[in-house]
Amino acid sequence: MSRLHLTLVQTSLHWQQPEANRAMLEEKLMALNGLTDLVLLPELFTTGFSMEARLAEAPGLHTTRWMQQMARRLDAAVAGSVMMRENGRVYNRLLWATPDAPVQHYDKIHLFGYGNEHEVFTPGTQRPLWPWRGWHICPQVCFDLRFPETSRNTLTPAGTPAYDLLLYVASWPQARRAAWQRLLPARAIENQCYVGAVNRVGADGHGTLHAGDSNAYDFEGNALLPSPAGEWMETLVLDKDRLSAFREKYRFLN
Repeated sequence: MSRLHLTLVQTSLHWQQPEANRAMLEEKLMALNGLTDLVLLPELFTTGFSMEARLAEAPGLHTTRWMQQMARRLDAAVAGSVMMRENGRVYNRLLWATPDAPVQHYDKIHLFGYGNEHEVFTPGTQRPLWPWRGWHICPQVCFDLRFPETSRNTLTPAGTPAYDLLLYVASWPQARRAAWQRLLPARAIENQCYVGAVNRVGADGHGTLHAGDSNAYDFEGNALLPSPAGEWMETLVLDKDRLSAFREKYRFLN
């Protein structure tokens, strides 16, 4: 598939209320039936950026099943991170649900020490790449954005870049929005890829404000949306033919 329809869901979240957040998001997503290929939800979308380990879910249960259900209803991939407990450890885990396959995941590697995330969560160690409708997808979570080595695009044995689309889900504070707005296009440029990024809006239970600034960027770092303030959901089209032509003309990664 040359074109991929990517939906960004910029929303506020109910603090530490998984059922309320799933219900709220389900109502939003039902408008997308058959109209998108990939839906991107914010970081810790069931709880907000909470450090309450008691809210961590076991793999395969509530939110995992909900995401599988949404993927099947929409005939699309659905991605977003949740608090998950496995083998006695808690992870900030990005789940990747598609209509006809087991849910896959990426555990956030770079934990936000300034917010004491490292005191609750265990960092991940592996960066997966997922194929989807002719594209290859690289998942990242929030603070990972500050570390370019985590997203570095490598070359396959055939000499082509390993992935085409880099995803970020976040609870990025409004106070540091300038870094968010600058680093996202930088990641697109240095990796010769599209970037899709979703950040929540509103205040969380700690009183931290989030401005959103969700957007997508092309391989030259150009923003693809006006990124209005407040809550919104927008679907845009990414063109792999344009990406391939640019990579062929400018073989920077080689």
